[in-house]
Amino acid sequence: MAPAIQAENLVKTFGDVRALDGVSLDVPEGTVLGLLGPNGAGKTTTVRVLTTLLRPDSGRATVAGLDVLAHPNRVRSLIGLSGQYAAVDEYLTGRENLQMVGELYQMSARDAKARARELLEWFNLTEAADRTAKTYSGGMRRRLDLAAALVVRPPVMFLDEPTTGLDPRNRLALWDVIETLVEQGTTLLLTTQYLEEADRLAHDIAVVDHGKVIARGTADELKAQIGGERIEVVVHRADETSEALAALAPYAKGDPAVEKNTRRITVPVSGGAKVLADVIRELDARSIEIDDIGLRRPTLDDVFLSLTGHATAAEENGEDGSQQPAKGRRGHGKES
Repeated sequence: MAPAIQAENLVKTFGDVRALDGVSLDVPEGTVLGLLGPNGAGKTTTVRVLTTLLRPDSGRATVAGLDVLAHPNRVRSLIGLSGQYAAVDEYLTGRENLQMVGELYQMSARDAKARARELLEWFNLTEAADRTAKTYSGGMRRRLDLAAALVVRPPVMFLDEPTTGLDPRNRLALWDVIETLVEQGTTLLLTTQYLEEADRLAHDIAVVDHGKVIARGTADELKAQIGGERIEVVVHRADETSEALAALAPYAKGDPAVEKNTRRITVPVSGGAKVLADVIRELDARSIEIDDIGLRRPTLDDVFLSLTGHATAAEENGEDGSQQPAKGRRGHGKES
């Protein structure tokens, strides 16, 4: 069976900027592909090509078995798209926004009204249904935007950083909605700056940087690429860092990382809890006082840092990942 979404060697340039440099990916039907990458990596450009909003300079892409260049109108009838910024009409009510989208898709007024009512209930917007969208909170606007993308029950969805800027409660609520969609058979391509989001939602993850896919696999496969366990030690005094490094050296399976400001030492190891116990005994024998110590597996944050050389924009901007908003669904968005 052909993938629900497939791209082959997509290239797109903007002047001297090569936004896509041979991107190839596929998303099997009924699964979620998480597309990770720093700002400017090519994530949004990829989404815009796949959703017929942008023509590539070269390469080929199909969605639901249809060539996006040869059959753009048919592709649009089969997809839903929610961009980085909620694209709703602020002067219409929530109900009117959804009914308008339904009628633009040539649904009858009766069917559009019924579908709007159904979606308002599903997204917990019934009480606010007859308020203008400009009175909605950021989380409510995002839910309304996602509801609009689902008016025609598309078999394929594209979500471009759907939870950027949302508080943790609203983010979790949207994750529940996304998981329900996938359980119902929707195929989803998800771009995100939240590694926890990709870890929870994606069956497969592709890491993009400088317009290329530089890694692909499940979260566990990507974590395995950069090695196994790590011991993290926070020494009580900065002047004990060197002595602590000496204590850890016999157990290290690679170069240690030292964060001077936090007095944290991270060392790759193997052996699990036993090696942790040995390290604790060694530190105690050397009378090195510690504030914290632990054993952990690599996270997607480690994968991202290892592959791209820097943290995600969400980490750099703070926990909420807030950035300058970019126009979203139906054709307008920043290149990222």
